[in-house]
Amino acid sequence: MASALGTEIAAAAARLVVEEGMEYGPAKRRAARLLGRMRRADLPGNDEVEDEVRAYLALFCADTQPAELVALREVAAEWMARLADFRPHLTGAVWRGTATRLNSVHLQLYCDDPKAAEIALIDRRIAYEVGSLPGPRGDPVDVLSVASPSHALGETVTVHLSVLDHDDLRGALKPDGRGRSQRGDLAAVRALLAGAA
Repeated sequence: MASALGTEIAAAAARLVVEEGMEYGPAKRRAARLLGRMRRADLPGNDEVEDEVRAYLALFCADTQPAELVALREVAAEWMARLADFRPHLTGAVWRGTATRLNSVHLQLYCDDPKAAEIALIDRRIAYEVGSLPGPRGDPVDVLSVASPSHALGETVTVHLSVLDHDDLRGALKPDGRGRSQRGDLAAVRALLAGAA
């Protein structure tokens, strides 16, 4: 059960997630600072923040967020089809259904050769930037970021491609503590889009 302070931090973090497009971790830390609480023990879990994000979206963004989410999922499906050889899976807010136009699309690529995805982008003359994030085993993994136009949104969307080892896919499909999948393949994304039509 969440503490009252944890709930207050989660609600403040949810506002930052929705209004500024922040990721959960940084949003929780900034919300704690804004509320004058810096102890790690005071920080709520991601599930609690996500519950608050859903409540905030329902209250303040119900007229715009569903269409923005569909537009982002369409961008995701387009890139997943383009990169089908690399077993792409959508994750993050666009997969969970809490994204707005401020969010990026996060795709995970499961590759036999870690450089193959980058080579594919070069071969197709797609401009990208390289960054890194901690991977499933704690080691850094490459993140290739591309800009993709969204006609529905009338703006460019950032698509982050995390390059993971093919062997990581099995563990990635395990459900979370609430029994939900944390990612989905192209067929699952197309099913979400069909359900929104």
